[in-house]
Amino acid sequence: MTKKIINPILAGFYPDPSVCAANGKFYLVNSTFTYFPGLPVFESSDCIEWKQIGNVIDRAEQMTFDGAAVSRGLFAPTIRFYNGKFYCICTQVDKIGNFFVTADNPAGPWSNPIAIPGAIGIDPSLFFDDDGTCWYVGTRPAPEGCAYDGNWEIWIQKLDVNTGKLLGESKGIWRGALRDCIWPEGPHIYKINGMYYLIHAEGGTGPEHAVCVARCETIDGKWVGKKANPILTHRHLGKDAGVIYVGHADLFCDNENRWWMVCLASRPYGNGVKGNTERFCNMGRETFMVPVKWEDGWPVVSWETGLVENAYDLKGHVVQRTDSDADAAVFPTIDEFNNENLDYYWLSLRDRDEKYITCKESSGFLRLYGGDKITSLGKVSTLLRRQTAFSFEMSCNIDLYGTEKEDRAGLVCFQNEKNNYRLQIVYKDKVSSIQVVRCLDGKDEILAEEVVTGGHEVVHGVLRVIATKQTLKFEYGLDERNMSIILDNVDASILSVEKAGGFVGTTVGMFAEAGGDYTKREFHADFDWFKYENLTKEWVDKV
Repeated sequence: MTKKIINPILAGFYPDPSVCAANGKFYLVNSTFTYFPGLPVFESSDCIEWKQIGNVIDRAEQMTFDGAAVSRGLFAPTIRFYNGKFYCICTQVDKIGNFFVTADNPAGPWSNPIAIPGAIGIDPSLFFDDDGTCWYVGTRPAPEGCAYDGNWEIWIQKLDVNTGKLLGESKGIWRGALRDCIWPEGPHIYKINGMYYLIHAEGGTGPEHAVCVARCETIDGKWVGKKANPILTHRHLGKDAGVIYVGHADLFCDNENRWWMVCLASRPYGNGVKGNTERFCNMGRETFMVPVKWEDGWPVVSWETGLVENAYDLKGHVVQRTDSDADAAVFPTIDEFNNENLDYYWLSLRDRDEKYITCKESSGFLRLYGGDKITSLGKVSTLLRRQTAFSFEMSCNIDLYGTEKEDRAGLVCFQNEKNNYRLQIVYKDKVSSIQVVRCLDGKDEILAEEVVTGGHEVVHGVLRVIATKQTLKFEYGLDERNMSIILDNVDASILSVEKAGGFVGTTVGMFAEAGGDYTKREFHADFDWFKYENLTKEWVDKV
């Protein structure tokens, strides 16, 4: 079987990829905003298969995201390896600002954050020069004052990696490749064959996003852009392209001296009805990988088509994917919660307090104590994973131990605090009901409700949500073989970035909300298993 790079190498909400090589292997990290644990670490030995080995931010002592909306938190990490040590530098907006952490093993543990005083702006990167000098590379507003929104510059300054202190003077080195450039960001510097190269994004994170390159003989000299900039973009393809928003890239060389670039992009999809051309990006920004070759001292990206393609062979040629080709990253379909420690891919909002989210209190069960409302910025009780295909099915087996205070628990399709769907069991006045709730622009609405039982404090059931592209179906039953439809033909596009805004993609999973004072932990729900399965391998939406 021919070995192939299958895109996206990380399907679903995995934006702002950064990669480094170390000891013959490759390590990849992504932004997570206020999801916890933060900054997943993936490892590959061949650039074909990627496996998550940990998370950079996995302890409350490192940082907290209390009170932060889902699109705040951690922006644009960069991972680097130098002199036997791993470095991950990032921005925590609204709190620490720019910081870095270190580790001897990329699987962790990673250190507590080392803040970088005076490092204004976002999207930090580190560059280690041949003489051992470490340079901070970031993006900031034009120091003389912004002439227009997005009038920023990429800047450098020496950094003491032992103390986090910037040394000497900072210098702006680049303001983008195109005239009146907006948001030059995601900068990464490399030294290749004696020349310094800067890869960066510009044009904003939407339809005009692009990857550009500049070079210089000295790191603090005059940088010159490639005349053919941008070197990678889909903005010229228009809104009907299967892959859009291409940008924010990082460059690396594999073990066979072949060059590659990881980047982000989004895949819009519609409701499957021919003639309806509306498409939306529910999964947010995903991670893709494209080949690079060098001509006349400049990188040429995906040279056969100039586009992000579904599959490449290891020489960088575009090839066809077949049904037998596995995804680059494979995650379990079912979790039966038989281990006390949750797998690395599970996410929670803002923190994961074992007083509220635990597999240790009841063997073989995930227990969620009711937290604050999932639509709030408070202490919510959730366990989520990323949506990774246009169509999917998720289900769970739940036992709800309610009070009479309108406690609720169930499944959620979560885009943000103001845009989500919940399939929930509610216990109130000794009566249990199953509800489908839509939160749209911050307002909850019960779309369907059925009484399922009365007179029992413990309510058992199986909940299921089926997404067929942009259409959702909600089901309930006492077991998987006896399911009833509660509501069908529900619009899923409110879970897209185009409608909900922000920087994240949809996550799906379980939640529990207390009807009364959640700090008393009077209510909990036990989940025997959770199942998530992609129903399609479609690369792009062809409707």
